[in-house]
Amino acid sequence: MRFHHLDLNLLVALDAILTEKNVTRAADKLCISQSAASGLLARLREFFDDDLLLQSGRQMVATPFALTLEEPVKRVLLDIQTNIVSGKSFSPEESNRHFRFMASDYVTTVFLADVFHKLSSLAPNMTFDVLQTTNHYDEALTRGEIDFLIQPNAYMNEHHPHELLFDDQYVCVVCENNTKVGNSISIEKYLELGHVVINLGENRAPSFEESFAQKFGKERHIEVSTSNFNTLPHLLIGTNRIAVMQSRLAHLYLPTLPIKILDTPESIPALTEHIQWNKVMDNDPAHRWLREVCLKTMQ
Repeated sequence: MRFHHLDLNLLVALDAILTEKNVTRAADKLCISQSAASGLLARLREFFDDDLLLQSGRQMVATPFALTLEEPVKRVLLDIQTNIVSGKSFSPEESNRHFRFMASDYVTTVFLADVFHKLSSLAPNMTFDVLQTTNHYDEALTRGEIDFLIQPNAYMNEHHPHELLFDDQYVCVVCENNTKVGNSISIEKYLELGHVVINLGENRAPSFEESFAQKFGKERHIEVSTSNFNTLPHLLIGTNRIAVMQSRLAHLYLPTLPIKILDTPESIPALTEHIQWNKVMDNDPAHRWLREVCLKTMQ
């Protein structure tokens, strides 16, 4: 189909080329040969009268004009997916849709595992990817590279809809043989101990325990930093270290690891995990159904 002399099939190729900024990777994404992808790029350059991609050292970079096309092309393809391709009646038992979640390992462990267990019987032909949260989560959601983003309310994009999934409390966790901690802990002792902490990445807001320590104008003595919430209790075993972590996750490990769970010495605001999706997908039947499954899982 052509629209103002543009072959609309080229929009998919344009999206892949602008996303990957690499002809070889775009070809892999489109499941075509590199020479075929190069041919599509040539046709796009001819239509737009612009190079679109230029060689810069060992990398290809988008031209200023190409950068203006990225978001509109994403929106058009998402609209087609939502209103045309997915516009037919939806049956979860028969659907073979593929959905991509972006969530932390904590959310995957305490929430998504239950969701996927339900879906194995409710929608046996659906498939899923769970991607680790990155610093580019906002861009991934806006560009339609993920279907659902699950993370604390503080990180939600105000331009896309979201709903509360569940909340959780923070607790202190130590090894059960920690020689410096009894059944409770003072703020002085908390700040004195060596800490195992979560590193959320340089572009993210301070983690919950960092904000907590800053409240008292003190620096924690950080001995171990990790990017994986599930490693926190393991890194405490056989040490006098302490970690602050989510209560749901800590209690999952309590039966199997020699750990002890304590109240935090001062109150920490509750954690609220939200699910967010691109507003373009609001009325997609399968998308809406899956959102409802997620929302009901923790009720």
